[in-house]
Amino acid sequence: MEEGLRERKKRQTRQRISDVATGLFVERGFENVTITEVAAVADVSVNTVYNYFDAKEDLVLPPDEASPRRLADIVRQRAPGESAARAVLARLREEVRRRDRKLGLTEGFGRVFQMMRAAPTLLARLDELGRQMTEALAAVLAAETGAAPDDPRPRVVAAQIGWFHALVFAEIGERVTAGQGPDEIATAVLELLDTVEELLGERLLAYAVREGGPCSE
Repeated sequence: MEEGLRERKKRQTRQRISDVATGLFVERGFENVTITEVAAVADVSVNTVYNYFDAKEDLVLPPDEASPRRLADIVRQRAPGESAARAVLARLREEVRRRDRKLGLTEGFGRVFQMMRAAPTLLARLDELGRQMTEALAAVLAAETGAAPDDPRPRVVAAQIGWFHALVFAEIGERVTAGQGPDEIATAVLELLDTVEELLGERLLAYAVREGGPCSE
């Protein structure tokens, strides 16, 4: 379906506000910039900023890109015959290969990452986001496998998947801080994902295989 003029203008306004905010945060620090200042530089009203972003942190971590449902959605969308862990590994590899901006694999992300690491409220948001992702994934795994309420396996598997998902972002952050470029980082992260898959163990890799494939649990 083709994007209408109104939708395109809204998307462009949202992107402009986000870009302006990110530039100001990188230049002056997240805690030192107000929504009023963002609105003034973006040439919109404060109300317009809040129409697009519920909170200041959303300007850096928009819910549509940093969703607490991310892992659960990846697992729900997996192909028949694919397990939960392999689905997330495959998605991460796909995103790394296309240098997806949500992973930070873009030129200039180093300064953005340093800004985020220096902002306690953003770090707290990231920690909470990771917890929510794992909880949402555990709920999906429990429902799909028919696990009993006292069965710890959905939570354990979700925690392991959440761990290597977070590991990828941490690896990218460290390499960005060290001054490496997107291509060099992507190569290293793909190797890291191969190592993760090798060491996870077949029982976890075979857990919660989508029905319709050669096997399921």
